[in-house]
Amino acid sequence: MKDISQDISRQFLELGVEIPLEEIEERLDKMINKFKVPKDEARRSVINYFLKEHNVPRSEFYTGQSESPQKKVSEMNVDGKWVSFKGKVVQLWDNSHESISQVGLIGDDSGTIKFTKWTSAELPDVSEGQNYFFKNVVVNEWNGKFQVNINKTSVIESIEEDIEVGTSTVTFTGAMVDIQSGSGLIKRCPECNRALTKGACMEHGKVDGVYDLRIKAVMDDGAVTQDAIIKRELAEEITGMTLENAISLAADALDQGVVLEQMKKLLVGKYYTITGSRVDRYLIVDSLTKKLSFDPEELDELIAAAEVI
Repeated sequence: MKDISQDISRQFLELGVEIPLEEIEERLDKMINKFKVPKDEARRSVINYFLKEHNVPRSEFYTGQSESPQKKVSEMNVDGKWVSFKGKVVQLWDNSHESISQVGLIGDDSGTIKFTKWTSAELPDVSEGQNYFFKNVVVNEWNGKFQVNINKTSVIESIEEDIEVGTSTVTFTGAMVDIQSGSGLIKRCPECNRALTKGACMEHGKVDGVYDLRIKAVMDDGAVTQDAIIKRELAEEITGMTLENAISLAADALDQGVVLEQMKKLLVGKYYTITGSRVDRYLIVDSLTKKLSFDPEELDELIAAAEVI
């Protein structure tokens, strides 16, 4: 909190406004500890209070402040730190919160990190697989993990540079014990590639969605479970069901849910070895093979897992 207070004080001093450090700390303390406001939101609230108090235009304050230091994803490990960085959007997640415009994962050659773009920021959408320069975003720690928040003070610029994302490759063998909702035949927004909810995109409203196949699987090796995302090509391969087949099946039944039910019948309870990149809690599957035989030790473990299931 002292670091945040000093940073706010410095930014106002650059505009010729001197605010006692204890006044800033007092307001921050009340917002964060009494009212349990997240640190980055508390920071913005305190800044806005003093902007109004000293008649400083918001535009002058935010354009007047210097750009945050450029960092790698692996260096974003200080709560409340303002940074700028270049990254590729690895994945966009489904989101049902009106206050959040987009949420997903951004990466560079040092790793990946979750991002949240707030609706109030009024910034353009980002797209999966595209590269951007993110200026003045704030690092936030939540449940022991770091993420970045993109708000009104941030800037997003599209760049031509193709950024290679560094990830760790993981192999996992186990039973597919569940296929979660949001799997099967889905529709995506043609603008931002976000999965639609009841035919609508959170950002672009009612759109003519593009069909896609996806499996959000839960794997179990008898000791731990692993969430895995299996994209269209592999989903078609292991189910023997093409996208066109799935569309036809749903049309005949007048229900997209039949595709998910068919996937569960075909896959749940069977054993697979999956390999892919670990991104947050998910394993983004690059390759998948059906496990047909096991050595005695593996068999004992899987029998024990099946008994638990």
